[in-house]
Amino acid sequence: MSTPDASLRISRRQALAVCAAAGVATTLGAAEKDEPPTGYIDAHVHVWTPDLEKYPLAPGRKVSEMQPASFTPEQLMAHAKPAGVSRVVLIQMSFYGFDNRYMLDTMARFPGVFSGVAVIDQQAKPVEEMRRLAKLGVRGFRLALGSRPADTWLDSDGMQAMWKCGAEDGLAMCCLVNPDALPSIARMCRKFPETPVVIDHFARVGAGGEIREADLDALCGLAKHKRTYVKVSAFYALGKKQPPYSDLGPMTKRLLEAYGPERLMWATDCPYQVNPGHTYADSVALIRDKLAFLTAEDKEWLLRKTAELVYFTA
Repeated sequence: MSTPDASLRISRRQALAVCAAAGVATTLGAAEKDEPPTGYIDAHVHVWTPDLEKYPLAPGRKVSEMQPASFTPEQLMAHAKPAGVSRVVLIQMSFYGFDNRYMLDTMARFPGVFSGVAVIDQQAKPVEEMRRLAKLGVRGFRLALGSRPADTWLDSDGMQAMWKCGAEDGLAMCCLVNPDALPSIARMCRKFPETPVVIDHFARVGAGGEIREADLDALCGLAKHKRTYVKVSAFYALGKKQPPYSDLGPMTKRLLEAYGPERLMWATDCPYQVNPGHTYADSVALIRDKLAFLTAEDKEWLLRKTAELVYFTA
């Protein structure tokens, strides 16, 4: 991780934008009763706070891992609101382990603005915890392969219970994986066809710089499972890793052909998208302005409607 750039420090102008962003919560709360909220949805953002007394790090995690040292919802909205983003899906940050309080408190502070993807202990009554968190606005649960074998990482009793609950309650399994884990996800999709599944960051296809055809084929192959979605996201980390990210266009087009726009959603993966050399506006611009094959309706789905259905519809 790089040292945070100046854009992560709140200027007076940004502070005014943050105040306006805070007002979004009230505006959306009123609008939701009469008409759908407008504005883009960023489907993948992490937030954290330097207040380690109230929100301590999980055992084994270090303060030095927090780069930048702070990325609060106020700092986020100073980037997001000027780009036309009015709602955000928060992804529980690994610094906090299974303690989802900072994410939940952020959601409570800005009603209607944030949805959440939590991290829970699959071995400790996961269904009970999923349903408790769902009452607080959580709509998905992050599953990460970690150091487990890619072919068996979903085989535990806890995982089976989570996927079954996901089908029953409409809660998404949000998978942070590399392409080698896609066959095991496909197996679970066959077993639990009604479970919503979201694949983060193109399944990291192109993370090594090369977009391998076999990896992309595997990701497109998941499209046969009709409750599976893909995040078109983390542009800073894939392919050439340089704005305007146009080299990711062919991969995005392949996914569009496989999944249709209704199952693709755009996201930034902030704060990493606003590290030096990259900006929030760069990420939005790829979908909004740079890909000629996207129709106006396609953009509506990628930039708002898909994430709205998955994360903001109870």
